[in-house]
Amino acid sequence: MRIWIDADACPREVKDVIFRAAERTGVAVSLVANTSMFTPRSPLVSMVQVKGGPDVADDRIVADAVEGDIAVTADIPLAARLVPKGVVVIDTRGEVFDEDNIGERLSVRDFMADVRDAGGLTAGPRAFSARDKQRFASALDAALQRGLRR
Repeated sequence: MRIWIDADACPREVKDVIFRAAERTGVAVSLVANTSMFTPRSPLVSMVQVKGGPDVADDRIVADAVEGDIAVTADIPLAARLVPKGVVVIDTRGEVFDEDNIGERLSVRDFMADVRDAGGLTAGPRAFSARDKQRFASALDAALQRGLRR
């Protein structure tokens, strides 16, 4: 089991939760991004830097993640590519994407993109909060516990 982080847009607070969980459980973590970023000195944490371009980091995560891994991303299309592979996908606010909800989440995302493309105004995401961090930590802990029991 490995934790994959779609790291370019992942809040620092979420990364810190993941790094602490990795040390506690011994589960390896890979941050994937097109820019280099801070990683703690740990044999469990690695940084995978990919070339810039649309979906290059996403493609790398999809190529390398396997059933039973955990992916952390707020990118709904990436989640929709990972869920059918048996990867547990958690967004940075603690929502777990699965076969039951990913289709709906992708449809809503696509609809909102169409609204924006047509000139409509939509609200952006709300600020990341302490409650979001706590929900994420709980969802990650539950996913890790299920994975470690296997």
